[in-house]
Amino acid sequence: MGMILYVNIELIYTCCGRRCCNILELSRSKKKPGIMNWKFFSRKKASGTKPKKSKTREWVDAVGFAVVAATIIRGLLFSAYAIPSGSMEGTLLTGDYLFVSKISYGPRMPFTPLSVPFLESTVTKYNIKTYWDGIKLPYFRLPGLTEVKKGDIIVFNKPEEADPSYDRPVDVRTNLIKRCQATPGDRLAIVNGQVFINGIAAPNAEKAQTSYTVVTNGTDLNPQVYQDMHIEVLQQKDANTYEMIIPNTNLAAFKRFSNIKSVTPVVQPADSYDPSVFPHNEKFKWNMDNFGPLVLPKRGWTVPLTDSTMVLYRRAIELYENNRVDIKGKDIFINGKQAHFYTFKMNYYWMMGDNRHNSLDSRFWGYVPEDHIVGKAMITFMSVDSAGAFLDKIRWNRILRSIN
Repeated sequence: MGMILYVNIELIYTCCGRRCCNILELSRSKKKPGIMNWKFFSRKKASGTKPKKSKTREWVDAVGFAVVAATIIRGLLFSAYAIPSGSMEGTLLTGDYLFVSKISYGPRMPFTPLSVPFLESTVTKYNIKTYWDGIKLPYFRLPGLTEVKKGDIIVFNKPEEADPSYDRPVDVRTNLIKRCQATPGDRLAIVNGQVFINGIAAPNAEKAQTSYTVVTNGTDLNPQVYQDMHIEVLQQKDANTYEMIIPNTNLAAFKRFSNIKSVTPVVQPADSYDPSVFPHNEKFKWNMDNFGPLVLPKRGWTVPLTDSTMVLYRRAIELYENNRVDIKGKDIFINGKQAHFYTFKMNYYWMMGDNRHNSLDSRFWGYVPEDHIVGKAMITFMSVDSAGAFLDKIRWNRILRSIN
């Protein structure tokens, strides 16, 4: 190879004269022909080396990367939530900390993209906003791994806060967690506390609980019994009669106590109107134990608009799907045009707590629109009992426990 290079240079010198003398001198130097001078390149590289970052700059870069990575993970993959109340007892306990999968049903893109990461929507007693609602994006969800199914435990935004008095975008409304009882298109009814879907009794959660009327023989129960059996006394009606929430798993054992005369479920009778229950209209005399039937709206489903259907579905048409609704006599106008039918744009779900008589859920504020759904509860990664002794606050048997 060196010989070929040398001959070529001689030819170039012969043809070009003095112009190529430098090339010929290089080829006749003491260095072997064909060997590059690598120092030339190493000097150039050294001259272009970036200055070393300071410790402060390294820390800033590391923190910035961590914030961006955590924001992406929290926004698109998983989020952590805490259970603040007893509406899901005993499936979930107050003080449980959960991982919620956003990829299960597809990550929901932010409605309010400008906000302070890792903070609640409002902070301090003055409810200072941590978001700016000057920019509001339409609802959009990336593809998910599955669809919402009956029986799933789901985190979602509180539909009640769609009321104009709250003035809060969807994604900054209060987070709730309940179990899905019905999906779009289902016909739901509750008969004496039992949920029926499309005429078939829905399976109850393994650790579901409700309230009972307990009659004793006058002998008081040991308070330790309540703690050990996770029984909550709601009220004492007279000297021997109580209303208690008793877990199903402890019900049989509780009935065997010698001072217990009777234990009967508390059930509001049918046709007993409860104005706090959806749709809050005497036309439908429903209560928390006897409710429906009600068909859940489904995307693409067309419903005739009548006095009755407007009572049931006006909230969805007006607040969730952002239409202007006017009723003039018997005529119904949507966005200024008289309408006899309406076709829904979104799917809707029915959510209820497993602790049936201690849960504010769809029975009180109606169905949950799909744009309110955050994700599926997957695992309990920590559980803290605030009422426990200092050394017993952590519920070790609930750490890294799957949720179902």
